[in-house]
Amino acid sequence: MELAYYSDYAVRLVNTEQPERGGDSLTSVEAVRELFGVAQQAARRATESDVTRLRAVRSRLRAVFEAADRGDEVLAVDLLNALMMEFPVSPQISGHEFRDGENRPKWHMHIADHAANATAGFTATACMGLAFHLTELGVDRLGICEAKPCRNAYLDTSTNRSRRYCSDRCATRANVAAYRARKRRESTRTAESAQDATARGER
Repeated sequence: MELAYYSDYAVRLVNTEQPERGGDSLTSVEAVRELFGVAQQAARRATESDVTRLRAVRSRLRAVFEAADRGDEVLAVDLLNALMMEFPVSPQISGHEFRDGENRPKWHMHIADHAANATAGFTATACMGLAFHLTELGVDRLGICEAKPCRNAYLDTSTNRSRRYCSDRCATRANVAAYRARKRRESTRTAESAQDATARGER
């Protein structure tokens, strides 16, 4: 499994909060366990303390995405480096999960889980994945959805670096809002032109 795959951990954690809407789904141990996805073994160690710990990490990871979204690459990297120093990983070579056609192990890099608690394990994994994504594709591939009031984090994997929204739903909503705003402006200009013509006629 490529380490960049784990960058999705960071996105999932950041998007448990919707600051513009006042929403927060990271409120229980069950919510913490859901963040781990298929890594259920690691999730079993989650406790109530991890809710608070992960919320703190979430704020710091959001700051990474926001700095990248503003174009402040140095700050984004510095913030991510600080997290990786605080939550280091232990990489190891693994082959037990995959076999080739001759039933030999398909060796690949894996992140060993020797963390003291669920938060440390999740954060180390998320940060390492994000670091690989960032260094392979560029800091500008980390973004914040432009569709208000969404503000979800996303990873841009488009070929032309054109992504601006976290989902098709947000893109559609933003396009509809832009269309309506354009129509309102056109209606306003038409009304103003008619008023000007009437005023000239009265003279």
